[in-house]
Order: sequence, then C-alpha cells, then structure tokens
Amino acid sequence: MRSNGPIMLALPPFRGMTRKLILIAMAAFVVVAVANSFHPGSTMALILTPALALGRMPWQFLTYAFLAQGLLNTAFALLSVWFFGSALEDERGSRWLLEYLLTSAIGGGLLAALLSLVHPLGRVYGSAYSSVFGLWPVVMALLLAFARMNPEAEMRLYFVLKVKAKYLAAIFLGFYLVSALISHDPFSAVTALCVALCGFLFLRFVPRKGFSYAASEGWFGIRNSFYRAKRRRAARKFTVYMREQGKEVNLDPSGRYVDPDRKTDPTNKTNPKDKSWMN
Repeated sequence: MRSNGPIMLALPPFRGMTRKLILIAMAAFVVVAVANSFHPGSTMALILTPALALGRMPWQFLTYAFLAQGLLNTAFALLSVWFFGSALEDERGSRWLLEYLLTSAIGGGLLAALLSLVHPLGRVYGSAYSSVFGLWPVVMALLLAFARMNPEAEMRLYFVLKVKAKYLAAIFLGFYLVSALISHDPFSAVTALCVALCGFLFLRFVPRKGFSYAASEGWFGIRNSFYRAKRRRAARKFTVYMREQGKEVNLDPSGRYVDPDRKTDPTNKTNPKDKSWMN
C-alpha cells in the first residue's frame, strides 16, 4: 500500500462485517444456482426491476446487490469486497461499514429506479422494466470510499498497471459513465453510478461514526437539554423562595449554586470539577 516499496499480493484478514457480507453473497450465489437449476427464472423476484420494486416488491432494492453474475465475475467481485471492505472496516468500524453499504445499495437502487421512470431519461437509461443485479455497484461504492480515505494508496489494475486509488476510482467512474451513454445495457451502469453517488453523499454529510452514533448523540443531547432546562427552572423557583425568606443565593447560568465566599475571593478560584460547590 505504500508508494516507496514493492506492491505485494496479500489478502487482508477475513473477519468482522466484511466476512459476514462475503458469506451472505456466497450463500446467495449457491441458492440462486440451485433454484435456477430446478426452476429457471425463479429468482427474478430478487432482481431490481423498477416497475416491480417501486410497486409490490420493495425488497429488490436490497437483494439485487447480493446476487451473482457468474462464477468468475462473482469471485473477482468478492475479492474486491474483501480487500476494500476490510480496509474500511479497520478504519471506521463494522457498524459504519454496514451503514455505508446499505445506504449506498438501497439509495442507489432507488435513485436509478426513479430515473428510469422519468421521461425522456427513461428512454435513454432504460425503461421501467429494465433489470440489474450483481455485486459490482457495491464494489464501486467501496472503491470510492477507499479512494477518498486513502487517495495516494497504490494498487495493481488487473494485476498489471500500478495506479493510485484516486485515479482507479476515476477510471471506473469514467467507465460506467461511458457505458451509461453508449452501451446496450445502460441501466446497469446508471445503477452503479447512482450507488456511487449515494456513497459519496454518505461520506460527505453523515458524521464520521455513522447514522447510529449521530442518532444516539442527538437523543442524548435532547435528553440533557431537557434536564438542564428543568434544573434552571428549579433554580429560578429556589431563588424566588430564598428571596422571600430574606436571603440571596448565587447561581450560575446553568442553575448550580455558587459559594459567595469563593466567588468573591480572588485567591480561591472555583474549580469546575469540584463537586462541593454544586447543588
């Protein structure tokens, strides 16, 4: 991974959320192969078809990303998920990786499906009955995240050309863009671009630790604000009560009691961590 040394073909540890995702994809490959051998076309309900996914089969926005497109194709896709997923999981954590993949896959599939229904874009990028499945849109999102976090990391393109991660991501984005314009299957390329776009928006706007961390922080922030408001209200009542008794009390803006002797003594500054002066 360093530019000042040789590049070696070494696989990262097979563990964590990356291992679970790869095992799910492998299980889906086996199930689809067995099902199609007995009933060809029986897994069509799992492939992303905009007219069906936006109607009575919304699970297609998730299942399409774990279906296989052939043994060799799937093998290279799983190796890519293994490499990029492990690197991202080591840097951001398992929960972040899962949130990123689900957001990218579901959001990208939904965006591509909506684009297929918009005219005249639908005539260019595929009709509402175009279909797409496979791991490569998810791989594109992983590559984009890896290139954003490690832009100078060097890899081998097809085990031959040495290229930095940021240029590799640009190459694949350009490939999908050209495919969306001139290929016979533009909907697949558009889906990959939409998945990459949702991944970029996730990296750009979601907090570093993911949705769950942001939600928990927001909840605890609301709870703490509520308790601080209750304390200030109780402090105001206490101040009014003591004033009626002919006594004055000193409270800070958050409603905590301040010892007047410590407040007026310049040599005895209040320590915020000193619990003895708090009510």
